Amino acid sequence: MPLFPHPSHPPEWQPPHLPSDGPGLPGWLEERLFDQRIVMLRGQLTAETATGIAAALLTLDSAGPEVVHLHVSSPGGSLSAALSVVDVLDALTAPVHALVTSEAGGATLAVLAAADQRAAYRHARFKLTEPRAAGVTGTADEVAAAAGQHLRELEEVMVRLAEITGRPRSRIEDDLSAGRVLSAAEALEYGLIDEVVAPKKNGPR
Repeated sequence: MPLFPHPSHPPEWQPPHLPSDGPGLPGWLEERLFDQRIVMLRGQLTAETATGIAAALLTLDSAGPEVVHLHVSSPGGSLSAALSVVDVLDALTAPVHALVTSEAGGATLAVLAAADQRAAYRHARFKLTEPRAAGVTGTADEVAAAAGQHLRELEEVMVRLAEITGRPRSRIEDDLSAGRVLSAAEALEYGLIDEVVAPKKNGPR
């Protein structure tokens, strides 16, 4: 299965805007990627970013059963935002193949774990860190309830990571606490991804 399929879509389609904390992509490039069923997860994962990604995924899923490619370059972000994307991934009919292009860490690992297939470029890096909780203000009871919710969500992420890697949940917890960093080759051995994308051989000159 090629990384960049070329299905055709009705010309009236427009890709949902995908916000990020970095420089935005030109409109023509967003349209071209969308036409190739590619969704970009770039920068810190926020509620706004998650909303845009969810809209793009749902739109492509409704268009047909072909593979959707999720390109990931994110050091982490909000756990609640990540789980909102995970919920959409779980509900999609079309398979989703994730490709880590440069980095994935923290809450982004939850999104990665929810993909049907996972790959990475050779120089991609993975940082196993505990996803952060959103800032909560309010009464002591409200703060305590939010902390309890965060622990339940964190447990769900650790269980998912244990399922895809085949490693004990306790090992996942230890590695997240330690902030372990993995190369693409190490992530493959760890079980986080299924494939490291090999460079194409140079043809005859």
